[in-house]
Amino acid sequence: MWDPFQREVLAELGLVPHALALADDPMVDALLRAAGRDRAAADAAVVLRGMPDPASLRGNPSAKRALWPRLRRLRRGRA
Repeated sequence: MWDPFQREVLAELGLVPHALALADDPMVDALLRAAGRDRAAADAAVVLRGMPDPASLRGNPSAKRALWPRLRRLRRGRA
C-alpha cells in the first residue's frame, strides 16, 4: 500500500491510488457508507484519498475510533 507521502504525491499528480488497489475491498464500501457516500458518488475518490489504509483499520479499535470524527464531518457535508 501507499504511505501518506506517496498518496500526497499521487494526488498532486491527479492520480487516485485507491481506485485499483482497493476496488474489491469491502472495507472501502464500509468507509464510504460511514461517510454518507457510495462508490458512485462524485467525490468518492477524494473521500478515499483522505482515509487511512483500510488494512490498518482491521483489528485496530483505536484507529477506528480516531476516524469517526472525520467520518461525521464528511456525513454532515464538511470535508
